[in-house]
Amino acid sequence: MAVRKMELTPELVALCHREECAAPPDARLELLTDEDFDQMAQQLASENREGALWVFAYGSLIWKPEFETVERRRSTAFGWHRSFCIELNSWRGTPQQPGLMMALERGGRCDGVVYRLPADNLVKQIERLLRREMTYRQNANAVRWMPTVTAEGPIKALGFWVGPNGDRILSKQPLDKVAAILARACGHLGSGAEYLYKTVLHLEEFGIHDRNLWALQKLVANEITALHLP
Repeated sequence: MAVRKMELTPELVALCHREECAAPPDARLELLTDEDFDQMAQQLASENREGALWVFAYGSLIWKPEFETVERRRSTAFGWHRSFCIELNSWRGTPQQPGLMMALERGGRCDGVVYRLPADNLVKQIERLLRREMTYRQNANAVRWMPTVTAEGPIKALGFWVGPNGDRILSKQPLDKVAAILARACGHLGSGAEYLYKTVLHLEEFGIHDRNLWALQKLVANEITALHLP
């Protein structure tokens, strides 16, 4: 399948890169411990009644899963949609220039990909996922089981950052405001523009066209051009 030509290009994304140091942990929040991760992984493994364990990917997990997979399928989660709604002071932002991360918020539908994890050593596989996604105890409720639909039938999958809450959740932001943030924010893991670019690119490669993200990548491209190429 031919991939549409994006206005947000690698050359524009490169203009947003800066070398940044990782911000220290948020002193207001409580870090998850090794024991916490082990208990959460054990609990999720015990809740899995399907035999195979599937993970629903809608953002960076599509292009940077960092876990072993043995199968993948296109999938749809009804009642949820992608949203750049989590304010970041680290990773892809800084305290001086916060960034935004995607999560799933209520309403609409979200087309993504489900990945099946290998059956062996399942608890460790889940723990590896949790460590990738979670840092603080206050975020532990953002992981949940969710129903998804594939061409081969329904699949219950593990979803991350589903219905997050807290004082750093910025819901229903207009696209032009989101674009302004993504065009400027960069952290030690990279820029917001890179995050958006890779997500849109890999969704398109799976044949998934997200209209909001497609409009957003154009706005971010225009914003970067105005900032760096007057």
